[in-house]
Parts: sequence; structure tokens; C-alpha cells
Amino acid sequence: MQSPFDVLVDYERRSLAHVVGLPEQLDAPGLWRGVGYRIGARRLASGFGEVLEILPLPQVTQVPGAQPWLLGLANVRGNLLPIVDLKQFLEGERTVLHESQRILLVRQPGGDVAVLIDELYGQRSFHEQHRIELSPEQADDEAVAALTQGRYANFVERGYRLDAHTWGIFSLDRLARTPEFRQAASDMPHRISNVEVQP
Repeated sequence: MQSPFDVLVDYERRSLAHVVGLPEQLDAPGLWRGVGYRIGARRLASGFGEVLEILPLPQVTQVPGAQPWLLGLANVRGNLLPIVDLKQFLEGERTVLHESQRILLVRQPGGDVAVLIDELYGQRSFHEQHRIELSPEQADDEAVAALTQGRYANFVERGYRLDAHTWGIFSLDRLARTPEFRQAASDMPHRISNVEVQP
């Protein structure tokens, strides 16, 4: 007859012998994992290492004289973060704001920045067998063409097709190092009016 302690020790020994690895620990050659989201009509994903945090859209204070794609600054746990409308930066079209939107917190040299996305899909996994070529020759494929045209071509590194959807792997790291993205001050000249203040 075993003591209750010996029974527990035996359970622990047997359970540890059959531990299944966590998804992040499994060695799966050719498998890519990241955060899936939507910008406009495009489905994108970025690596877990590029996304520091996912947050609801906080209250944003506009910054006079900034580029139109810089929505403004937000106070996130005592840190001021620039909030960028990623769709407007990439496509020139302003995102329609709504309550369920999320921001992706991205590290960039000199301080973090948050980018606004249209919709969050959560974790996505793609296997090498789902990889597709992203080339201008595939202009007849509307989803592929959308990932290879305009500014998207500078940041989409590769593509996958899964469940009838085309996904582009978007480099937030490359975006954060782009000089134009880092320079949010507007090129527009500012008008300064002289106002006499009466004592």
C-alpha cells in the first residue's frame, strides 16, 4: 500500500514523462506563426516578435501640423504613444474609426509607436506548402496584385493562401525603420498669425 504522498509523486513522474510542448515550443519546420489582421481589403500578418502588444484604440489627442496619417498621441499607462492610421499611410485613405478597432504596439528606434488596424484576426499559422509567389506577373489575381502594388510592395515579404484567403506577411520592423514613417511632421508650411495679447 502506497502512502498518499507516494501516489502523488508517482502521478507527477508519469505526467512529466508525457508533457506535450506548447505551440511556441514545438519544432515544426516550415511553419510560420504570427498575428493576423486586416487593413482595408488586405489580410496581413506580422511576426510575434514585431508586435509588442495589442490594445483597444485609446483616446487620441491630435497633433497640429502632423502628417494626416498621424492620428495623434495617446497616453498608454503613462507613456505617450504616436498613433498611426496604417491604412492612410499605405493607401492614402482614412480609416473609419469604430469602437472595436485595435492598435498594434510596435518597437521603433527612439520609442514605441502604435499602428491602427481595421480588424484583428488573432494568431495565424501558415505552412510552407501554402506559400504563394507574389509577383507583378500575377496581376490577374486581384488578392495577389493588392499585396504587390503601391506601398504594400515595400513591406509585404511573402504570401500564403489558406482557406481561400490570400495573406501577406507584413514587416512592421521595416515599416518602423522607413524614414517617411519616422518623420511624422507635416511638410506643409504653418501660418502663424500675430495676435496682440492685451494685459
